[in-house]
Parts: sequence; structure tokens; C-alpha cells
Amino acid sequence: MGKAMNGARAIVECMKLEGVEHVFCVPGESYLPLMDSIYETESIQLISTRHEGGAAFMAEAYGKATRKPGVAMATRAVGGANLAIGIHTAYQDSTPMVVFLGQVHSKFRGREGFQEVDLDRFFGHIAKWTVEIKDVERMPELVQRAFRIAKSGRPGPVVIALPEDVLVAEAEMSFGPVTLVPAPRPGTQEIVFVQRLLEQSERPVILAGGGVTGSNGEQALRKLAEKFEIPVMSSFRRHDVFPNDHALYVGHSGLGTFEPILDTLRQADLVLAIGTRLSEITTQDYSILNREQKLVHIDIDEETLGKVYSPHVGIVADAREALEELLDMKVDRKWSKWANERHEIYKYAGDRVDAEKEHSVDNKEIIRILKETLPEDAIITNDAGNFASWLHNFYSFNRSKTYIGPTSGAMGYGLPAAVGAKLAKPDKTVVSLSGDGGFMMTAQELETAVRYNIPVIALVFNNSMYGTIRMHQEMHYPERVIGTELSDVNFSSLGAALGAESFRVTTHKEFKYTLERALISNGVTLIEIMTNPERISVQSTIDSIREKSTQKA
Repeated sequence: MGKAMNGARAIVECMKLEGVEHVFCVPGESYLPLMDSIYETESIQLISTRHEGGAAFMAEAYGKATRKPGVAMATRAVGGANLAIGIHTAYQDSTPMVVFLGQVHSKFRGREGFQEVDLDRFFGHIAKWTVEIKDVERMPELVQRAFRIAKSGRPGPVVIALPEDVLVAEAEMSFGPVTLVPAPRPGTQEIVFVQRLLEQSERPVILAGGGVTGSNGEQALRKLAEKFEIPVMSSFRRHDVFPNDHALYVGHSGLGTFEPILDTLRQADLVLAIGTRLSEITTQDYSILNREQKLVHIDIDEETLGKVYSPHVGIVADAREALEELLDMKVDRKWSKWANERHEIYKYAGDRVDAEKEHSVDNKEIIRILKETLPEDAIITNDAGNFASWLHNFYSFNRSKTYIGPTSGAMGYGLPAAVGAKLAKPDKTVVSLSGDGGFMMTAQELETAVRYNIPVIALVFNNSMYGTIRMHQEMHYPERVIGTELSDVNFSSLGAALGAESFRVTTHKEFKYTLERALISNGVTLIEIMTNPERISVQSTIDSIREKSTQKA
């Protein structure tokens, strides 16, 4: 028998069934009834942010950290448009997310009402599913369906538009059960095909992606690699899928990866791609694999198979289930020599990158201090930007579920992602890394962290420029600098004004001391790191890029 309640209350009941504990938003009058229903619910905390982009990033990172749908809310077209960056990030990063957007009154639709837009059509291209709920009686059905879609198959964002009148209308509501996420297993014959290819291989490599992390398949991956002594490479920004200090780890394929590491993929005669969509970045502009190589592609989404490369064996399966099935293969050989060779190359690939002099800050040394000082289970979040290449190349992620970064390359992600991750894992140390360009896009969320007492540590690498774009600018148009120079903003003063304990450091010793102080603090801390603008990337300076460009000309 159903229970009478309004549409807003029905949404909250669905959230409670799904175990939702935090909702991120900028408040809006179009969905005030939903906010009021959350007010009456002790089990759900509403986090009111300073910008919808920050709310969306928090929800997305929360979804990454928990593997449960992160929930974000905003009002109509204007709030929805600001949320779009986080929705797109969730889509490209395969992160479960449910978004509730207020919509104009049903009677006003089609008249270009205040902030009106067809929200379901607006987000159709960057969401797994979009729906505008027009009948209050269907609220439980459609909201529960939204949560099911967000976390099933290849996870992703779902967007629900809520006309004002539907939120306050009442009806008899009935709720269905919360269903388990389907976890399909490979067929017996598919495992046989993989076994045959492996038996013929001299240089196999496992390329592991976010599907392994999302299915909690890290231990199964480790067991498989160790059983057959197959080297493992992580896909772009999925570094924590396999212990980086393990003898079978051979690096990651991403932006700024050293060429000897990428050669592991190039030299492989069999690539076992598991839980990765073989993105543009992971495949180095879709160029790193060749026709002579054999490809086994395992993914939970059938549309992913063959989208980039046609696999010799394509398997639609949950990554962990597939890995556990592969453990039963009867392959009477191992590849320890090949694995050891490639691990040694990974281990020493960055040794030729020289550190700056002691009196200045060098990003490689900053990452070394982070690695030595942070707890091994600390969670790292980061923005897009060249500074992240030092993190990717020199930090060792030895524990699973310790890295949260945007494969979409979204700027402004690092700080709000840290806030979402800290709420998801309050017992973990959470540190965000941002460049000055990306940090300024969501710096206001420091105040959100302070207001709700969410103790994160925010690092800002300040070189007063949009560094990644400046690097490409110098490559293609040397010395013709336009649009990439920024002011010398004092971020430590900005952080202090927003209520965070804030510092500016100019040497490695200052950074180490300040980081140690931040780790024992119980509040929000910002550390601004003044970096050398000439050192534009891990492997290049501005002068060296200009010299190469001039020689080509």
C-alpha cells in the first residue's frame, strides 16, 4: 500500500533508500520544496557551495571515492549550465552521479519562462539518461530508475528535471527495491580465446583502467598479474589501480609520460585492456597500438568495444568478474624476464630530470616530499595542468582508492574534488594539487570547506600563467605570447581571507615544514608554492621549446 506524500518528499525517500548521505548544490527557488524535505531528514547533509561547478565536482569526486552516485542539485538553465562541467567530467570518467535540476512550472513551459530551457535535451549528449518528470505519481519509479542507470553498466551521470508544481503535488507513493548492480561474467569460450592468445604471446601487457577500480577489482588484478608474471600499466589518471611499487608495475600511459615507458606498450605483442575505454590520452592520440599487436578488450559497456580499436577478443563483463575468471586459465608459462626489464625502465625513467637548485622550488622535489610525508593511504586529487605531470611521474600510488583526477581534463577540479573526497572518506588525509590558473576557477570553495569544517590541504603551484597552453603556444608559435600570462596573485592572502590557514613557500624546506604543520592541523590549509615559470613541464623549459621550434623552422 502506498503512502501519501509530495514529489519532493518522494525524492528524499529514494535518496534514503540509496544510502545518500551528502547532497551538493547552490540553492535555488525552483527546488525549495526539495531542500525543505532534506532539512527534515537527519541522515542527509546538504552542502551549499559557492558555485554550481564546485558542487558538481564535489559530487563527482564523492562518486569516485564511494562508487555510489554523487548527488548534485541546481536551479533551471543557469544553475544547470554551471553544473555541466561536472556532468561532463562524470560522463567521460564513468562516475556514477544523479543530478536534480529545478524547472519552470509545467503551465509555463514553452513560453520562454524565467530561466527556461529543455533541460533533458540540453544535457542529452553528456549524460547517460535525462528525464523531465511530469507526473508526480511516477516520481519514485523514475528517480529509482535514475539511480539504477547511474551505477549500472558503464557508470555515469543522470539528469532529472523537476517542474516546480510536481515537487509540491501529492500522490500515493510506492517504492521498489534497491537492486544490485549487475556484474556480468565472461563466457567459458571467451576465456579459452584469451588463453590461446596468451599462450602465443612473448610480450604481454595488462592495460588497466577505471573499470577495475570501479568494480573493486584491484586485488583480482594483482593476483592475475602475479600468477602469470605479466607487467601492468595503468591508463590515464588511473594510477592507483595497481601498486606503483610492485615489481610488475611498468608505469602509466598519459600526458607527459616518458617515452621509454610508452615503449612498453609499443613493444607488447598482446595487450589485455581491462576496464579502459582506450581514450585519446591513454592511446597517445590513438597511435600507440599497431595492427601487428593482438588486443583483448574487456569492458562492461558493449559500445566501448571496437570504438577505438577492433579487438581480437572483445568481452562484455564486469572487470573484477573477468579478472577472477581469467585466474582459472591453464597457461603453463610466465613472463618474468619481460616484466622485470620493463619495470626497471619504469623505475629509472625519470632519473634524468634534474632538480632545481636548493634555494628555489622544484616540482620534482615537492612530489618527493609529498611521497615521504603523507600517509600511504592519503587521497590525492588534482586539477588539469602541466604541474600534474610531476605528480603522475614521481608520486608512487601504492594503495588502491588513493587517486582522484579528471580524465576529462577539467580545470578547477582539484579543490572541490578534495572536499567531496574528504566527506566520502573523513578518516583519510586528502590533498589537492592545482595550478594557479585552475585554482582560481574554484578558489571560492575554500570558504565552503571552512564553513562546513572539511579539513583538506590545498596546494597551489603558482607560476602566473596558463602553463599547459603556454607550452603548446611556444611549440607552435614561439615567443608569440598571447592570453596565457596571468597576474601575480597572492593566493595565501586570498586563502586567509576565505578563512583557511594559508602559507606561501619559496623553498623545499619551507614546504616540508608547512606540510608537516598542515598534517597535524584540524582545519583547512592552503599552501601556495612559488614555482619557476621557465620550467614549463617535466621534460622542457620555455627556452628549450623555443630552441626546438626555431630549429624546425
